[in-house]
Amino acid sequence: MSSLIYQALVENGLESCPEDIDSRFKSITTADVRKEIADRFAPFSVRRAEVLLSPAARGELEAMAQAAHEITLQRFGKTIALYAPLYVSNYCCNQCLYCGFNSTHDIHRSRLTVDEAVKEAEIIAAEGFGDLLLVSGEDPRYASVDYFCELTTRLREIFDTISIEIYPLQHDGYKKLFDAGVDGMTLYQETYDESLFPFYHKKGPKANYQGRLQAVEDAAAAGMRQIGVGSLLGLNHWRYEALCTALHAATIMKNFWRTRVSVSFPRMRPASGVNPEWLKPVDDHSLAQLLAALRILFPDMGLVLSTREPAELRDSLLPFGLTRISAGSKTNPGGYGDEDAGEEQFKIADERSPAEVAAMLKSKGYDPVWKDWDSSFLTTA
Repeated sequence: MSSLIYQALVENGLESCPEDIDSRFKSITTADVRKEIADRFAPFSVRRAEVLLSPAARGELEAMAQAAHEITLQRFGKTIALYAPLYVSNYCCNQCLYCGFNSTHDIHRSRLTVDEAVKEAEIIAAEGFGDLLLVSGEDPRYASVDYFCELTTRLREIFDTISIEIYPLQHDGYKKLFDAGVDGMTLYQETYDESLFPFYHKKGPKANYQGRLQAVEDAAAAGMRQIGVGSLLGLNHWRYEALCTALHAATIMKNFWRTRVSVSFPRMRPASGVNPEWLKPVDDHSLAQLLAALRILFPDMGLVLSTREPAELRDSLLPFGLTRISAGSKTNPGGYGDEDAGEEQFKIADERSPAEVAAMLKSKGYDPVWKDWDSSFLTTA
């Protein structure tokens, strides 16, 4: 049985990017865009997403940004949650064309023991973070479910929220992690195009397109309170990927209503051994349109932007609906204690310290939130 999101993709002719994808948007007019902006709390539909992601909407970006800002203020106030990623392994059994951890790359590999990971986490906590994201290459023999359970148990007294961005698991694996204290998971589909998926994923478990889609639903069914989805912008036509991402988010919200859904917007970044002649660049204007469109489509959804993006751009995109950003990130295992401790997955662009990012937020009238969940909420008398 295929996943709920795959069924939705098929029903809408989106399981692969149509050669005439642009034709889906040709009939959309400026009047259509203005109607959707005005009717900002209408329910999600694929057609509504098409209108807000269309070329016609590009000319209405200022109005979209204003609407997105007003919606965000109504639903979230002027708060921005801060988080930090902790990479525990850059070993990987996959051969993904776009990733610095590709198993064929001759790079400095490293893994953190649980004790070493705890020390890295303590450095992150000392910066003020209460929200930690555990990240790993697909290294299940070492960075196993049991490894993450042990690490999470050790870190629960330090962090209020612990989430994972690792390889896909099945229901039982996610349930075990949830019971150990993992609150959420993020899993990018990279590209929703089933026909293109083998080109980017040459070998390894990640080549399982269907399994990757199913894993998100397994995590939600296992009780994860927060689910993050998205695609790697630059691998395919961005409007197609954005449309699929929106449909994915809507499908999770409809079928797993207890789960909070967020969308991230990672664009391709330089990485060791990656020479992307296949890159389909996504410009800043398009990224801004994507952010504003998703906020209007989903007023209560988290929108996340990482340190992949440069400081000036991240600052300028805050009013477009962002609710969560990373700060002071290191994308190599051990990088917080030793910058040269293993190869990075990719080069970050915003190199400001967490304190500098927090100061910027305050200067713009935002309240930086170092945690967005408290374990005491789960305590019953």
